[in-house]
Amino acid sequence: MSESTRELTRRSALKNGFVAAITPVLFPASALGQTAIAKAQRPELRVGCLSWCFHSFDPGADPEEAIEIIGSLGFEGVELIVLAPDDLKTFWTDAKIDRLRAKLDRHKLHVAQVMLFQPVVEGLTSLDTKERTKSLDNFAAGCRIVEKLGSKMVDIVAPWPRELHGPSQPKYLPRYYDIEDPQPGQKFHIDLDPGFDWDRVWSTWIDTVRECVRRAKDFGLRFSIEHHTHCVVPDAASFLRLWDTVQDRHLGYSLDTGWTLIQREYPPVAIHKVKEQLMNVHIRDIDGHMRKFVHFGQGVMDVKAVVEALKQVGYRGFVSIEQDKHPGDMRQTCQRYLRAMREYISGG
Repeated sequence: MSESTRELTRRSALKNGFVAAITPVLFPASALGQTAIAKAQRPELRVGCLSWCFHSFDPGADPEEAIEIIGSLGFEGVELIVLAPDDLKTFWTDAKIDRLRAKLDRHKLHVAQVMLFQPVVEGLTSLDTKERTKSLDNFAAGCRIVEKLGSKMVDIVAPWPRELHGPSQPKYLPRYYDIEDPQPGQKFHIDLDPGFDWDRVWSTWIDTVRECVRRAKDFGLRFSIEHHTHCVVPDAASFLRLWDTVQDRHLGYSLDTGWTLIQREYPPVAIHKVKEQLMNVHIRDIDGHMRKFVHFGQGVMDVKAVVEALKQVGYRGFVSIEQDKHPGDMRQTCQRYLRAMREYISGG
């Protein structure tokens, strides 16, 4: 190699080294498409099933049989649920978790997330410090269970303010969204405690969510919040208001298509609203009056449009069926769901 050639090579190396060093300064990762790169590294859309499609909501309900059914049907993932505060100690023991993990491994099922049901964390919206602390402790105990199950996400349905009370029949206030056969003079009504202060409830809720995120991060988890009617987070816009205040990447939205339409919001639009914060998706079908969750394939939910919206925003994660109990064959419903989702995801 001639002296002039060596000099050119040396200059080229120096130049390339300078460019490599200066590029992160001139073009930060965000400008180079860090979000796009992160999305490309996420797994593809995967199809899951909630365990309670095949078991009750009674405290201590065992998901073992549900795991066997869901695994045998060919799902890629399952969601599990902690149904009652006492279950944190009496049901979700280390021995039980080990047994469930063995079944999950045998069926190659990933635990998409674990939900802490309303009774477990209902005090998160309480203005009473002791009640709120008790629910925060339950949340942390739930996070420990989630970690031991090998999942990376803990989930709750947003509670409703403790100052709201519906009629005695629907103990679960979010289920009170219509009167099927109104009697003369009957009105849709929710009792509000005297002195109800929404601003105080909301500001306390923000602080509580920050505490939940901190506890989730202690266990290496992400924290997703699902929306239902009458809750402090009933829809995509209210979640974004919360996220804009908390602003932590470990906090995200769990979107349920059925509860979205009950709120008269079109699910694909909601998906585009929350895009970057979307962590999990539940699919339900719904009747034409937007009030009953019918078996998948028997209603008006445009699931193909939902999947297309998920692709458009770059969502990579689980899309799981949540099927209310109705007369009929739940296995057939889940098989129909699997076939449809595989077709939609593959672009059919």
